[in-house]
Amino acid sequence: MVPAGPGGAGGSHRGAAPGRPARPVTITACPDGPLLVRGDLELVDDDGRPVQPSRSTFALCRCGASASRPFCDGSHKLVGFRTGPPARTPAVTFDES
Repeated sequence: MVPAGPGGAGGSHRGAAPGRPARPVTITACPDGPLLVRGDLELVDDDGRPVQPSRSTFALCRCGASASRPFCDGSHKLVGFRTGPPARTPAVTFDES
């Protein structure tokens, strides 16, 4: 993904529509589902070509089962993909010996 505006990786960017301020890029991890990427950005393939340049929201697969990767096709529901809270480790441990 390439952020819109100056400084985007590779110099490729898609700005906001004329007369409209640029929308900031946000990434939302949906519980048990995809990553929703919103904002003025450009998704490019490994050769730097734009992928679906007219979209401003992308649902990216996290489960690995989508037939249309990198995009989500809803397969996470069929395969039972689940996200959970990250494992917590104590900040301090004590040696009880």
